[in-house]
Amino acid sequence: PSEKLMDDHPPPPSEKLMDSCVLDQRMIRKAEGAILNRTSRLIIVVERCTNDHNYSAILRTAEALGVQHVYIIAPQCIQSTLTINGDDVDDVNDLELKRSSGQPVKRATESEKKDRAMHHLYARKATEWLAVTDFEDTKSCIDALKKDGYQIWATDLGQVATCLTEEELRARAPSQGGKLLPEKVAIVFGTEAVGCTNEMLNAADLRVYLPLRGFADSLNLSVATALVVHHMFVLDPTLVGAMSEEERMELRRAWYSKLASQRLLSARDKKRRVKLMTYLKQCDEIEKKRLAGEEIQQQTQVKLDQREAKQAELDQIDEKLAVDSQLAVQDLLEQPPAPITDMRRADEHRTCFVGKNTKASHGDAWADMPATANLPVQHNATSSFFRERVATKKSKE
Repeated sequence: PSEKLMDDHPPPPSEKLMDSCVLDQRMIRKAEGAILNRTSRLIIVVERCTNDHNYSAILRTAEALGVQHVYIIAPQCIQSTLTINGDDVDDVNDLELKRSSGQPVKRATESEKKDRAMHHLYARKATEWLAVTDFEDTKSCIDALKKDGYQIWATDLGQVATCLTEEELRARAPSQGGKLLPEKVAIVFGTEAVGCTNEMLNAADLRVYLPLRGFADSLNLSVATALVVHHMFVLDPTLVGAMSEEERMELRRAWYSKLASQRLLSARDKKRRVKLMTYLKQCDEIEKKRLAGEEIQQQTQVKLDQREAKQAELDQIDEKLAVDSQLAVQDLLEQPPAPITDMRRADEHRTCFVGKNTKASHGDAWADMPATANLPVQHNATSSFFRERVATKKSKE
C-alpha cells in the first residue's frame, strides 16, 4: 500500500448513476466506481489457511467489499486441489479432485468437482482486481505490517479478546482521531482448526472476536472473514474509499488497460492465443519429463522444436495487445467518466454464474428469472467502445 495518507477520500459523485445494459463506457465506469470505493486502510491477513474453498471465498469477499490488499501466510496453491483451464467448469471428467493434504478424493462426484472448479474460477477472477501478497512465514508478514505502520488485530476465541462492538472498542482499544478503528489496521484470520498462531497473537496490538449468540462458538473461516470485515466497515464507514490518489491512479492504469485488453481481441484471436498458451504449457510438461530422464518420441520432439516459433507468435500478439490497450484508455486516465455509484446490475443484465449444462438442466425452474435473461449491451458499452477508440487514434497518427 502507498505510504501516503490513506484517509484521502475522493469527492462524492455529483449524482447517482446506476448500472445499466444501455450505459455507455459501462466497464470503465464500473471500474472507476470500484476504484473510488477501494480501501488500503484495512488489510486482510490469512494465516495458514488449509482449505482452498475458504481461500477462494475469502478472496472473493475481499474484492466484493472493496479491500484492495490481502496478505497470505504460507499460501496453499489454488491449483493444488483441482486444475482448471479457461472458464468452462462443465467438463470435469478428466480432472482429479484432491484433499487439502494432497491426497486424491477417490469417490469425488461430478457435482463436487464442478463446485470446486467454480470456487477456483471465482478466486482466479477476484485476484485480477486485488493485490495479493504471499509470505513464507508469520514473522515476515508481521515485520512487513509493522514497517508500514499497520496495527495488527488478530481474531481470537479466547476470553481475553475484545468484542467487536462500539462500546468495547472505545473502552479497550486506543482511540484514533475519534474513529473506532486505527488509521491503518490489519485483521488476521488463522487456520480453520486452531485459529491464529501464538506468534501472531503475541505480536497483535489487539485480539478481537465477533459477538455470537448461539451454542456454536465459532464459524467457518470464510464466513467469519466476511462477517468480521463487513462489520468493520459498519463500525467505521470512513474505511470506504480510504486510499491515496497515487494508488488510485495506479489502479486506473492497471484496470483500464486490463479491461481494454480483455475486449480488443476478436473471438478468432482469443482462440488462437489460448491455443498458443496451451501448446507452450504442453511443451513445458514434455521438457519436465525429458529432464526427469523419460524418453521423448520423435513426434513429441517435433512439438518441442516448434516451441520457439510459437512463443514468438504469442509474444507478438501480447505486445500488440499491450500497445493497443494503452492507446485505448490513455486520455481516460486523466479524465475518467462518471463512475457507477451502485454496483448492482439491472435485472435485465444480471448474469447466471453457472456452466451452460447446469443452466440447461434447470431451464424450466429458472425460466423468466432476471439472472437468465442475458440481454445484449449497448453498442458503446464494451468491446466496440475500445476497438473504435484504437482505430480512431491510429488513424490520426
